[in-house]
Amino acid sequence: MFGSSRLVRFAAACLTSVLLAGVVPGASAGAFQRVQDDSVALADLPEQAQTTYSLILAGGPFPYDKDGTVFGNRERLLPQEKRGYYREYTVKTPRVRNRGARRIVCGGWKPTQPDACYYTADHYNSFQRIAP
Repeated sequence: MFGSSRLVRFAAACLTSVLLAGVVPGASAGAFQRVQDDSVALADLPEQAQTTYSLILAGGPFPYDKDGTVFGNRERLLPQEKRGYYREYTVKTPRVRNRGARRIVCGGWKPTQPDACYYTADHYNSFQRIAP
């Protein structure tokens, strides 16, 4: 059926597909980690995140210049989409003078009507999908 080198290439391709799909729990290779399976209810997010989410749906005004700019998804933790699909917004952190690490990243072509939004409290190292 398969020659040995063809079988090895086929097995490697299957394993790569499984890792890219994030199907094997604990089999992360850094950039292959995906959005956490558990979503988070909007009501369970910090008050500042709820405020930011409301501003997103209202179209602003936003407190930071970077809010609403394109998020490149370079970490490849969110589902892959064309450039410009994701936008990032700062979630204020109490007692922090800079923008802090908390963000909401929303995907969709209409910024005030996002297809999905994700919360990160650790500056893009992990995301939870927001369930409004």
